[in-house]
Amino acid sequence: MAHQAAPGAGTRLFHPGFEGHSQISARTLGFWLYMLSDALLFTALFAAYAVLDTPMNAAGGPIASQIVNPIEGFWQTIAILASVTCYSLATVAMKNGNRAGTALGIIAAMVLAVVFLAFGFNDLATLTAHGNGLGRSGYLSAYFVLILTHAVHMLIGILWMLVMLVQIPRYGFNEMVVARMLNLRMFWQFQATVWVCVYIYVYMIGA
Repeated sequence: MAHQAAPGAGTRLFHPGFEGHSQISARTLGFWLYMLSDALLFTALFAAYAVLDTPMNAAGGPIASQIVNPIEGFWQTIAILASVTCYSLATVAMKNGNRAGTALGIIAAMVLAVVFLAFGFNDLATLTAHGNGLGRSGYLSAYFVLILTHAVHMLIGILWMLVMLVQIPRYGFNEMVVARMLNLRMFWQFQATVWVCVYIYVYMIGA
């Protein structure tokens, strides 16, 4: 009777003795280079926020202590960290060849990410409803650009997870899928790290 290979056994990630060429390491290295550029982007946004975070740049409008809610920010932090945990569990299930467990972890991570975004967009909607939009002052411009840039990255991550939910049943855990799952894990953990910096610097210190 023919031996049935375990899911993912044809990749170096799951089979250390595999001597063939693996695309996983090459793709992961390329994605690290992208992550470095993303880190520079957020560094520039934090620097701009630091410069403009003064009453002088508020132009008579609200400052951080008047618009941020540390309690809601705390629940957002819990949501995004829980999302990262769920996705990490999905990658553990992937390593064990468990497609259902992988899909369940991804879905849970997506739901928690949507909860995170719902809190954030509610705060931004409340702020703009009182005439404090992006162009109200230099400070608000820096605040909105920082928060919305992170939100856009979160949306991209959610779309990426949707794509993986389609590709896992279709292709299984081949090199392409595994590489994309691992890159997404780095991307998702990075977004959580950025948000923790936002929460500490904008929500806790600012408030």
